[in-house]
Amino acid sequence: MKVAIPSEGTEICAHFGHCESFTIAEVEDGKVINKQTVDAPPHEPGLLPRFLAGKGVNVVIAGGMGPRAQDLLIERDIQVFTGASGSIDDALEALIRGNLKTGDNVCDHGSHECNH
Repeated sequence: MKVAIPSEGTEICAHFGHCESFTIAEVEDGKVINKQTVDAPPHEPGLLPRFLAGKGVNVVIAGGMGPRAQDLLIERDIQVFTGASGSIDDALEALIRGNLKTGDNVCDHGSHECNH
């Protein structure tokens, strides 16, 4: 499994489409075997799902994400978890243990910023 998390340092970025980077972690046999941070490409509608699919990602954990981005990820067979917050390492560990806690998608309020 390859997991992408929009990141600001070691924390989950609240807005998927406006993050500075992504932490991409490879998980095998219940362990993170590789983790790297890659710079996010410039914001362009529809680009991030293609970018992440091209990196082999099959799970995204995010704070908030607009409905179009969610649909584009799901079309690429990428599982989406929204409403996550806190430390990237804690989120990865929770995902591995099967108890990832997610709250409300911070982009469900329909603001212009989240509809990209």
